[in-house]
Amino acid sequence: MTSNSAIDRAPRADAQRNRAAIIDAALSCLAAKPTASMAVIAQAAGVGRVTLYGHFSSRTELIEAATVQIMSRVDAELSPLDLDGDPRDALERLVTRSWRILDDLRGILTAGEQELGTDRIRENHDQSMRRVHQLIERGQAESVFRSDQSAGWLTACYFAILHGAATEIRAGRLSETQAATVIPETIQAIMSVPAARAARTD
Repeated sequence: MTSNSAIDRAPRADAQRNRAAIIDAALSCLAAKPTASMAVIAQAAGVGRVTLYGHFSSRTELIEAATVQIMSRVDAELSPLDLDGDPRDALERLVTRSWRILDDLRGILTAGEQELGTDRIRENHDQSMRRVHQLIERGQAESVFRSDQSAGWLTACYFAILHGAATEIRAGRLSETQAATVIPETIQAIMSVPAARAARTD
């Protein structure tokens, strides 16, 4: 005889699998085409529209869930990165890894920006932003990053450059080869202590 608890667990497990399949399908479909419809995502997930809307009442809600999941994956990829030692070298490693991840996710980020707006996307960057902010503060404390501007502002500049570069790559105005050089150089230039100030401290 099957217990009531076992019966209750089965639907919950099915619901969790369906939800995971829908989010995975959304990530795949949006990566290929940022304007992918709910119908296309449902078909890719192997579920009906009723099941899809039972989990996500709107495309906006689904894209936000997908964005949260993908940012968790990004954080998991960046967490093992060694950010010790010279802050400038650590920044170089972080920038190099981060822009390549964003390049891989540019279709999903486009969908997110279109559907949620840049402010909501930024909210989902919380852990990544803390990582950058802490590195910048360390560089400022060690006098290798400029301290005439706040760490918060420099963090915002960091992400603006990464997202701007992703847009340029997407539009074909910046090649990946160019990006590999331009992005780190631009961010390092923004973080560097201004030349006149550096000369006065020598």
